[in-house]
Amino acid sequence: MKLIIATIKPFKLEDVRQALTDIGIKGMMVTEIKGFGSQSGHTEIYRGAEYAVNFVPKVKLELVVDSAMAEQVVETITQTAKTGKIGDGKIFVLDVEQTIRVRTGETGADAI
Repeated sequence: MKLIIATIKPFKLEDVRQALTDIGIKGMMVTEIKGFGSQSGHTEIYRGAEYAVNFVPKVKLELVVDSAMAEQVVETITQTAKTGKIGDGKIFVLDVEQTIRVRTGETGADAI
């Protein structure tokens, strides 16, 4: 099993969710986050005053999938979230040792 962590632009969330649902993903965790990378923030003007925005709003997706589906999930997120502009996000893929469904006690792939 693989844990896929993806950071994407917030306005791309619904498109990515739909694309993942279309390939058979049944669940994911979503968190609103702030961060910076290559963008490293920017300046904005509000009521005539300039101020620095050091963190950019993003959405973090976390999915645990069967290892056989991991490449397809990464490709789906990449194609759907891409705008071609700086700040499109990042995807991390990690190994998952064990999964347990709390309600039923199911383990492994059955618990996904």
